[in-house]
Amino acid sequence: MNWIFIAAISYLLLAIVNLTDKFMVDNVVKSSRLYIFLVCTLGSLIILLAPWLLVWPGINVFLLNILAGILFVVAQYFLYESLRSGTASKSIILIGGSIPVFTFLFSFAFLGESFSLVQIVGGVFLLAGIFLVAFLPSERHFWEKILAKFRTNDDVANNFRYIFLAAFFYAVFFTLTKYIYSLQSFWSAFIWVRIGSLFLVLALLLIPKFRKDILSIFKRNRKKTKHQNKKTSIIFVLNQGLGSLSFVLQNYAIFLGSVAIVNALQGIQYGALLLLGLLFAPILPRSMRENFSFRILAQKILAIILISLGFYFII
Repeated sequence: MNWIFIAAISYLLLAIVNLTDKFMVDNVVKSSRLYIFLVCTLGSLIILLAPWLLVWPGINVFLLNILAGILFVVAQYFLYESLRSGTASKSIILIGGSIPVFTFLFSFAFLGESFSLVQIVGGVFLLAGIFLVAFLPSERHFWEKILAKFRTNDDVANNFRYIFLAAFFYAVFFTLTKYIYSLQSFWSAFIWVRIGSLFLVLALLLIPKFRKDILSIFKRNRKKTKHQNKKTSIIFVLNQGLGSLSFVLQNYAIFLGSVAIVNALQGIQYGALLLLGLLFAPILPRSMRENFSFRILAQKILAIILISLGFYFII
């Protein structure tokens, strides 16, 4: 199963990308809409390979490709909103843990995939680890924490809403891409999907307020020193380079194997995020630091063990 190794590499890279994304949306581009515009515009450079790799798939498949690209942008937007309103590791773990639930259902209902009892048991372990992270302890009283989950005006409730929507749209996107990959060559389908994403972000420029916000970013950057601009630009470009590579690897793994299992392997990304947060907490900006105590650390380690067991049974 070479596609499992490919998926694992993609998720290790994504852990780094997500941590950097958290930094960017908190400290540099503080609007998720603007950040998704920059990310998708830069990521669409692969379209330059179109003369050699792009093949016309027919109008019906073309529309599915464009729809998949649009769904990706929507999912990314909710991902960045969740990163902006919560900690990186917790948001990614909850989103990634919810995606397999949706994709298992979608794959069973629309792609005709079937799963063994052992794989279902693996999914249970995976979800157990996810819920451990979802209810990490804080300084508040137990019942106060529970009530906070249901307050619609609370930041926690808003974050969970973004997490749910991100997971749902990612699951629809991954399921649809698995289907369109079965109808076309990988690279042609991949480029068409990126064209769909670019189509949506460029369409956003037709909205006067959004266009004004985009221009304001460049105006603010002119006021910064050349050193600050250069440093930020290098971080952004390198991060998007890693993001593009991880996205290609993830999609290629989906092309080769089971979309549900590839998504379930996101636990590798969770473990990497938790370790990165622990190792680099002393040098990370305050907004990116995780809360650590013996109890929190023990709960996170137990979550990683459960998630690892989930991988073992799924694979």
